[in-house]
Amino acid sequence: MAPPDVAAPPADAEKTASGLASKVLTGGMGQTRPGPTSVVQVHYTGWTTDGKAFDSSVARGQPAQFPLNRVIPGWTEGLQLMVEGEERRFWIPEELAYKGQQGRPQGMLVFDVELIKIVQP
Repeated sequence: MAPPDVAAPPADAEKTASGLASKVLTGGMGQTRPGPTSVVQVHYTGWTTDGKAFDSSVARGQPAQFPLNRVIPGWTEGLQLMVEGEERRFWIPEELAYKGQQGRPQGMLVFDVELIKIVQP
C-alpha cells in the first residue's frame, strides 16, 4: 500500500538545491555516508504519485546492490544523505529520475529506501 503522501512531499520534508525532497522515516546507527561511486545494499519500494507501486526489492525478498553512479540521479544524490540502517522517503522530480524515457515510470517518483550497508566506500 502506498504512503499517504505520495502525491507531494510534506512541508517538513528536507529539500536540496536540485529539487530532491526527502524525509527520514527511521534513523540509522551508522556514522559514514556513501560517496558518489560507493557500492551500497538497499531495500526499496517505488511508487508513482498516483500510488501505484512499480518496483520493490522488499516484495522480491532480495535486497538490491549497486554502485551509486549507475542509478538515477535522485538516488545517487539521495543515498549520499543517508547512514547505514537509515530508512528515508524520497520524492524525486522527473529530471532526477527517468527523464521521460519510454517504458519507464513517468513524472515525479516516490521511493522508500533503507540503506542496509555500504559494501564498498
